[in-house]
Amino acid sequence: MSATTEAPELAARPIGEIAASLAGATSIFRREKLDFCCGGGATLAEAARRRGVSLGKLLGELALLAPAEEGDIAVAETPRLIAHIVARYHQVHRRELPELARLALRVEAVHRAHPAVPRGLAELIEGLAEELEVHQQKEEMILFPMMLAGGRPGISEPIGRMRAEHDEAGAELAEIGAVTGEMSVPADACATWRALYTGLAKFRDDLTEHVHLENNVLFPRFADAA
Repeated sequence: MSATTEAPELAARPIGEIAASLAGATSIFRREKLDFCCGGGATLAEAARRRGVSLGKLLGELALLAPAEEGDIAVAETPRLIAHIVARYHQVHRRELPELARLALRVEAVHRAHPAVPRGLAELIEGLAEELEVHQQKEEMILFPMMLAGGRPGISEPIGRMRAEHDEAGAELAEIGAVTGEMSVPADACATWRALYTGLAKFRDDLTEHVHLENNVLFPRFADAA
């Protein structure tokens, strides 16, 4: 779904299709106890009516999942760029990775006999989530405050560590790609499986852009700091 998707169009779409195409939707549907798997053929409006859930509330929450425009963030001043990285990437990773791990566990359990089932995927996601959280906390508590203070002496050391950890995260992302066949969805995959791979593809793209903004835009601003 794009930011321009109109609410009436979304309300008329099958809930299983929305779950499979809009990263993050499954967490909303799960919270509201909306069946997006076996009952995935019902439209969003029908599913909401059956459960007594406010359609307007659902549409509002789903609209927030549409990716925001990056605009000119790459040329923004450092405080705005850091705030953007934390809000757009750190917080989004924290929200989405636990849901992806839950989806992976379900797919592995329900489809264990399927030849394309991504065995070990949940464990990979959980491990990456834990490492990424430690990494992000170090940035938020140590590196970013140093940058906001103008770049203190010795800042090159934590920047070097963050770059190395970015490389490690990239290697783990490659493992996830190998396990999932680069998020290639089997023709007979259920809505949960499709939602999992849609969410993983979004995470892959987000993490790539996240690392790009730090490695190639933010960190070089402090290259001359002693």
